[in-house]
Amino acid sequence: MVKVALFLALALQVFALELGMGSEVDRNSSIAASQPNVALFGANLFNGSFTNNRQYRYNPRYRVSIGDTIVVKMWGALDMEIKSSVDTQGNIFIPKVGTINVLGIRNDKLSEVIQKEVKKVFKKSVFVYADLASYQPVSVFVTGAVNKPGLYEGLSSDSVVQFLDKANGIDLNSGSFRNVKVLRDNRVIEKIDLYKFLIEGNLELFQFHNGDVIVVESIKNYIDVTGDVKRAYRFEILEDEISFEWLLSVAIPNPTATNFTVTRWSQNNLQTVSMYAIKDSAGLKVKSGDLVNFIPDHNPENIEITISGEHIGARNLVVKKGTSLKEIFEKISFSNLSDPSSFQLFRKSVAQQQKELLEAQLKDLEAKVLTTGSMTNEEALIRKQEAALVMNFIERARKVEPKGHVVINKDTNLSEVILEDKDEIYIPKKSKMVIVQGEVVLPGAQTYVDGMKLEEYIDSCGGYTFRADKDNVLIVRRNGYVDKVDASSWSGSKVKIMPGDSILVLGKVDTKHLQVVKDITQIVYQIAVGAAVVLRY
Repeated sequence: MVKVALFLALALQVFALELGMGSEVDRNSSIAASQPNVALFGANLFNGSFTNNRQYRYNPRYRVSIGDTIVVKMWGALDMEIKSSVDTQGNIFIPKVGTINVLGIRNDKLSEVIQKEVKKVFKKSVFVYADLASYQPVSVFVTGAVNKPGLYEGLSSDSVVQFLDKANGIDLNSGSFRNVKVLRDNRVIEKIDLYKFLIEGNLELFQFHNGDVIVVESIKNYIDVTGDVKRAYRFEILEDEISFEWLLSVAIPNPTATNFTVTRWSQNNLQTVSMYAIKDSAGLKVKSGDLVNFIPDHNPENIEITISGEHIGARNLVVKKGTSLKEIFEKISFSNLSDPSSFQLFRKSVAQQQKELLEAQLKDLEAKVLTTGSMTNEEALIRKQEAALVMNFIERARKVEPKGHVVINKDTNLSEVILEDKDEIYIPKKSKMVIVQGEVVLPGAQTYVDGMKLEEYIDSCGGYTFRADKDNVLIVRRNGYVDKVDASSWSGSKVKIMPGDSILVLGKVDTKHLQVVKDITQIVYQIAVGAAVVLRY
């Protein structure tokens, strides 16, 4: 029997999850592969919300085009309301007045122009009001770095965002949000920077003509922003460098952010990291491809500790930085139900390390599964089926969140264990229960009986399932200490079960790939003791 002291978490209840079996460089390729995944600013703009919106919007600068419909109301000496479409000559017809040319007239001048023409016939006491009832339908080409280039129908009053949405939006891998052009007769007549709309809500109205072309250029320069900011995104920049003040204005650091780091890659594959204080950043320039990470680099005098579980008194304490576990333990008032000898310590930094270790193991397993070759077609089919099951296992395993449990050994000097901010000390209740989970017929909790053996607890749960791996049974003590037991051997019958213990029966890995069996078993073991989850495979 091997005792394993682990920096892992275990709650008293275990849940079963079923598995259904800096210098410049090429900024858009090599650097993207070395930096963390950062969402593109504006990525959620094109989700179909603009496509079917055909509301008529008043645009004072809109100029009347052929096919537009105009409503003219007259009252006074002549009472009349007509609706007339602008014909191919640019005219509308008003009975008793005649034709009036309105082609190219600005929307805000339309009533004035029509009233002037009406007064040539009716000298006085006739008042006129004119309004555009509908705009000319147009067909516009959308091309460049969009997801679905093509010819799209709309209205001449529609915005460029509506036409881009019809094309399923800008390609997030290569498209520019800041360099969108409108061409007419092969000439650029409008340049659009969508950041003005995303940041300020400013979208200038533009009048499209039939046959116009919207071109989305490719993105050339960007900066990644992470950390303690309200907008942690990849931001596109128009030049190969930009002032840090601009980056502050778009990323919006949180009040807690004090410093930032700039990670930069050079053409000779060297990486440099520089740190600056935000308050001293005036005049600083950041370059395309840089990774800027905002951090709350404080030096707190006090830290916050949580005391949970069975005890009397405060559950949240603010203590001086450097306070030891022993000092805190002396302040805790225990109740008659408290079991202080089995207390547990949970730490966020340990949970993060556990998560990173698990992710590294999963990536290694994924690579082994996807790169395993086959000698025959039959073997290839089996490999494919196994790979699907293992990938499903990996997907579920990635959702597991370790608890960050720090196991305190019995000989540990508590005065040497210095607490960290957000540490949690858990005081369990006294227990006369034993929990049995995993590959048994009826998992659950049982009353503790002095001298009762491991196999007897298993048998009282209906025995092992056909998937049970008797060589891998874990006995998790109340303080998080773990015994790994071979229940089929002589040593397994000698293991002593204590009140409050949890018995975890792991399952077998059904595959002939020996290395995969080893890796999956290790991952299942790590998850079981680190997150209180028995993950089936």
